[in-house]
Amino acid sequence: MRTIIDVDDELLEAAQAELGTATKKDTVNEALRYVAERKARSRAVLDDPFLLGGSDLTDTEIMRGARR
Repeated sequence: MRTIIDVDDELLEAAQAELGTATKKDTVNEALRYVAERKARSRAVLDDPFLLGGSDLTDTEIMRGARR
């Protein structure tokens, strides 16, 4: 479906440079995809206990000294 929208040319150029896209259509679609998938990406990072150096929750020595 074709849609006519007024796009800020400077923002479009910045998005094209960031996304590495060549056309306006590709840029808009990639930007929309990026935003739509943002929550899934952040959830994947937050749900990975080892991503930022591991989890102390499985270390009995550290947990023994943890405040309760």
